[in-house]
Amino acid sequence: MKILAISDNELPQMQNVPYLRRMYGDVDLLVSCGDLSAAYIEFITFVLSVPVFYVRGNHDESYLDFPPGGDDLHKRVVFYRGLAFAGLEGSPRYNRGLIQFTDEEMLFHILEMAPGMLRRRLVRGSGVDVLLTHAPPRGIHDRHDRTHQGFRSLHLAIRLFRPRYLLHGHVDVYDRRETTATLVQQTQVINVNPARLITVDLPPNR
Repeated sequence: MKILAISDNELPQMQNVPYLRRMYGDVDLLVSCGDLSAAYIEFITFVLSVPVFYVRGNHDESYLDFPPGGDDLHKRVVFYRGLAFAGLEGSPRYNRGLIQFTDEEMLFHILEMAPGMLRRRLVRGSGVDVLLTHAPPRGIHDRHDRTHQGFRSLHLAIRLFRPRYLLHGHVDVYDRRETTATLVQQTQVINVNPARLITVDLPPNR
């Protein structure tokens, strides 16, 4: 399955119909890891005629009144073409924003999801195929400043849920030499900011 993953920065070329159809006309799904306007997400979805799954970033408070079309995956599992997708929204708390959490609050979100995830892991080998987050795990692709640190508790999510992929945004990449894909246990952790094409193989038994 070909997935177009986007986050954080709205690229001019991604608002160009011929470019989108030429570069991404064969994708099966759009996913957003947050901090993008609903209009930007919906434009890409409309042009490519694909479903969209998303989580909110720390700047997506406008979604309360004007959410993008598609499925908000925060603390949910949604199946699409045999793959399980789930999500955890927001960033570590650095001010009084509505979509920011302490590490303890994010841990609580993870534990809320754990029973269903662990049941699926026993049957499928992983609790979820693709886990969408806005912020990364602490120490993986994050920054030292308070605003762009990751969540320590996401390491527990990786251990418990065993996702094949964890896709995140939140951290801008200014140098192409920066690491944006890291294997953590059996999980590929990928920074998709601002846009990344990912191919996820379907296991042969599905």
